[in-house]
Order: sequence, then structure tokens, then C-alpha cells
Amino acid sequence: MNTLACVKRVPDTGAKIVLTDDQRGIDTSTLGFTMSPHEECALEEAVRIAEDRDGTATALTLGPEAADEQLRTALAMGADEATLLETGDGEWGPVDTATAIADYVADAETDFDLLLVGNESADAANYQVGTHLASRLDRPFVAGIKSLDVEDGTAIAKREVAGGEEVYEVDLPAVIAVKEGLNEPRYPSMRSKMRARKQEVASATPEPAGADCLEMVRLESPDDDEGAAEILGESADAADDVLEVLRDDVEVL
Repeated sequence: MNTLACVKRVPDTGAKIVLTDDQRGIDTSTLGFTMSPHEECALEEAVRIAEDRDGTATALTLGPEAADEQLRTALAMGADEATLLETGDGEWGPVDTATAIADYVADAETDFDLLLVGNESADAANYQVGTHLASRLDRPFVAGIKSLDVEDGTAIAKREVAGGEEVYEVDLPAVIAVKEGLNEPRYPSMRSKMRARKQEVASATPEPAGADCLEMVRLESPDDDEGAAEILGESADAADDVLEVLRDDVEVL
């Protein structure tokens, strides 16, 4: 079984984000980058399925030349092949991104049985790439998945909901958007990292389809929360004050 995991290069999730003076980008001069956590789980699942079912796992990313780093991490984690759809430094919208990935899949020599994407990226969090990708490829799609089993041309995907879970059975080939926690991504060994540095990373340069209709106006950093914690009381004596905060300040009652 052949799998494709779509990953994204994003700023370190714990880093302090500093905006450029024009508020239209992020100052990356002192910023580290990593693989988006949801996509890291998608990659791990793609590798596991390929290993269990005598197939191949391919990692794909769309982004700047520097995203080669995340693809080499993917190779070190067990991906058989990696491809960079190089776009330069500009941010592509979800529709153009999905279109470029769909074109790659349609033209690839490998017939992918399962396409795995992150439920949403850690930076833009658009939740849209998987949906548009499945639509363009005319394949079934399920999002928000925390459990996945593949057997006999069928994927059994489970999504957590309030009070239980939803279970979906879809025919392959399909597109599945997974969430962090689906699995525990492996940590590549130093030997794997060194070997990945020597492996070939294929590349292509897609052109944006111009299908995205949203325009980014500016970015804004949230205000720093410097408020000190207030102790309302101890034991049952605090109950009335807690209720007042929930009713008047938080407005959940």
C-alpha cells in the first residue's frame, strides 16, 4: 500500500513570534522551524501503514527551499521518498496549496492509496487543504481523525465527539485529515538523520492557480496577559465569588 503524507514547515510552536514592521509577515531572523504537529502524526501513520503493508511512504511539502529540512526529517523518520513543491517565501492559500498537491498526485508515477494530511497547520490553521484536495481528486474525505485502521481496500476512521466517537468507513483511495495524538511519532536516530542528509529530495516548482479569494491584510500579535492570579477564597467559602466570576466576567452561566 502506497501512502502520501503532506507536511508543512511552521515556526517552532513554543517560540515567541515577532512581526515585521509592516505587519505582513513574521521576522524569521532568529526563529527556528519545525514540522507541524498534526502533520508529524500524519507522517508517522503513513510510514507505519507502508511498513505493515509492504508499500511505500512519500513525504510531500509545499514551501520555500528551506523546507528541505523538514523533508529530511521525514526521511529520517522512515519515509521512502520526499518531494518539495518549491514556492519561494510567499505564503500560499489553502486552495492553491491543495491544487498544487492534487496536480502532483495526478502526475506522480506512484498510485497513492491513502493521502494523509494534518487536520490543520500549526500556523495558519485554515482547516481547508484536505477538503479541497479530496474534492479535486474526487476521493472520499474524513477530518479530525484520532484513530485509523486500514484493511482490504477500506479505511476505518474514528473521530472523537462529545460523549463518544464517530466511526467512518471509506473506500480507498481516500484523503484523511488526522489530529495530533493519533500516534506517537518516532524520534529519528542520529544514524537515520545522517543517512537522510544523503538521500535525494525531488523538487518541482508549481505555479499558483490564483484560486484563493482571500487576501491577508495584516498580522497582529495578541496582547500580553500580565494580570496576576487572584485568590477568591478557600474551600466552600469561595463558592459565591466563583459563581459571580462565571456569571458576570466569563458569562458561562
